Amino acid sequence: MSESGSNEAYGLLAQFDTPAAVMVAAAKIREAGFRKWDVYTPFPVHGMDQAMGLKNSKVGWFCFFGGLLGYTTGMCMIYYMNGWDYRIEIGGKPLFSPFYAFPVSYELTILFGAFGSLIGMFSLNRLPRLHHPLLKNETFKQVTHDKFCIVIETSDPKYSENETRKLLKGSGSKHIELVEE
Repeated sequence: MSESGSNEAYGLLAQFDTPAAVMVAAAKIREAGFRKWDVYTPFPVHGMDQAMGLKNSKVGWFCFFGGLLGYTTGMCMIYYMNGWDYRIEIGGKPLFSPFYAFPVSYELTILFGAFGSLIGMFSLNRLPRLHHPLLKNETFKQVTHDKFCIVIETSDPKYSENETRKLLKGSGSKHIELVEE
């Protein structure tokens, strides 16, 4: 609640009846230059990423660098333990070999890669978020059944309530409403 006692606006929610209608609307919104908006559907819609202009996820990079860190940690740990900290020479064998350090490094690669993907997903999705304004909206609840929605946030630099309403109406929306925090 703001100081005046009224709720702050979160964004404009537009409802559509078909996947094709929401896809056309998403392309129009992308072309209009909006940045802070999202599409909500009851099932995955093929081609929606292209219509929204989304790029590949960056979570894979978090996973890759986590795995690389895990592999390096495993190799360095075995080298330190066997070749430096507690040297035991047995039968002229080398104190360090990547062959016997591989199982530990492999397991740490998987572990750190999993941690990297989780950390990346949580940070990129801005989680944990204990409350979202859309979850208490009655119109938005229909998305889990058979409706399709687009929400344009008020924090978007191009947002103007009247112009955004016109754009959504011109995109074929059946119902438009203001969602409050």
